[in-house]
Amino acid sequence: MILGKSTARILAPLWAALLVALAPQAALAQDAAPAVERAAATEAAPAAAETGAAAIGAVDDKADASTTDVAEGASAYKPLGPEWIKGQPTPGGLDVQKQYSPIGEQAVPFHNALVWIMAIISAFVLGLMLYTMIRFRRSANPVPSRTTHNTLIEVVWTLLPVLILVGIAIPSISLLSAQYQSAPKDAVTVKVTGYQWYWGYTYPDNGGFEVISNMLPEDEAERRGEPGQLAVDNRMVVPAGEWIRIQTTAADVIHAFAVPSLWFKLDAVPGRLNEKRLMIKEPGIYYGQCSELCGAKHGYMPIAVEALPRPQFEAWVRAQGGTVGKPEEAAAPAVAPLQQPETAAQQPAEGAEAPATEAAPAA
Repeated sequence: MILGKSTARILAPLWAALLVALAPQAALAQDAAPAVERAAATEAAPAAAETGAAAIGAVDDKADASTTDVAEGASAYKPLGPEWIKGQPTPGGLDVQKQYSPIGEQAVPFHNALVWIMAIISAFVLGLMLYTMIRFRRSANPVPSRTTHNTLIEVVWTLLPVLILVGIAIPSISLLSAQYQSAPKDAVTVKVTGYQWYWGYTYPDNGGFEVISNMLPEDEAERRGEPGQLAVDNRMVVPAGEWIRIQTTAADVIHAFAVPSLWFKLDAVPGRLNEKRLMIKEPGIYYGQCSELCGAKHGYMPIAVEALPRPQFEAWVRAQGGTVGKPEEAAAPAVAPLQQPETAAQQPAEGAEAPATEAAPAA
């Protein structure tokens, strides 16, 4: 017991001296650990920022095609300038806009013919009314005629409208049929979603990315040389000279996707997916607007369609982080081998017929 106390009295000062000597080193080590962690975090931050910027640039619809952040081949895309604007309203315009789609080129002559038919019918009815009012006025006919039937007139005014309607129905049905024919299987699909109050364009065949399109402020549109209340920050980009499958829906209320110079209009209804085909014959910029009253800012959700040659369209898709071409087909899974009996009890008796499952492959 005495030895134990003596030993304790000897070791206690030594232990205290050891603690005093090592305490600054421990404190320095503790202070250095956060510093090392902060330095590592500081070094990792630029790398993470660069990675994040690359990831954002890969899907950002405003990505600069000339930077290295976009996919290979994306630098071939350059947005069309205002000199490429083709489909837009003109001051004092009286007729429909010039058409740049096969459907529009088919519809315009029919539209003009209908205008002339309506004008002729209206002029005929107006002339007939004026003739009747003057010819059969009271002063000229003190004793009115009491004729109640005229077989020839009744046949004419029944058959003539029928023939006119039949003549209108034949090209009308043909035009409707052309508009709603199914797009080819290899057509590019664009899903148009109407929001209050902007548009979203999704490309399910090219990776499923979505481009959000809002109207540009008046001063920004003027700076770019584009028409006010029609210019947008991100256009709907499609290939020119080939059929496109347009699908429309809405996220809130009913909208209508309409581009007059392409003779295209299709309602966007929440919970429904409407579909129609479209072809734009020439590269260019074509403007439209929502054509269904959808709320306070209905007049401020314009549409801008940019049609490009196929190589430039594919470059634009890559600039959005999308894919071009069909994905490689997955290899068919290998057929698992037939399981063999594990015990002698499961083996078939000598001379017995093999099970049907084993005989099938041999057959």
